[in-house]
Amino acid sequence: MAFFSLKDSRTRSAARSAVAAKLKEELRAALSLGEDDILAVNEIACAEPGCADRETIVLVMRAGEPTRALRIAHGMEAVGPDDIARLGAEERAFRREAVARA
Repeated sequence: MAFFSLKDSRTRSAARSAVAAKLKEELRAALSLGEDDILAVNEIACAEPGCADRETIVLVMRAGEPTRALRIAHGMEAVGPDDIARLGAEERAFRREAVARA
């Protein structure tokens, strides 16, 4: 039987929260989000073939626009500067295309 420690669980949870907060701060700058825009960062299990066990989902909620979901193919603690730069480039391209369509 496995031993469950509430203290260990809280420690892991606090560490994960710190990683998520740092990632949100970096992504907010890379995605050029304003004060009224909301960003959510979550890690989920990925069951798709060829997908890593965990992936990071970034929800971008810009004021007055539909929510966009961006994916990073690994867990939050493995997200690096290249991942952040890629999402920033994707978001800039998406916004340019949206302006061109309008």
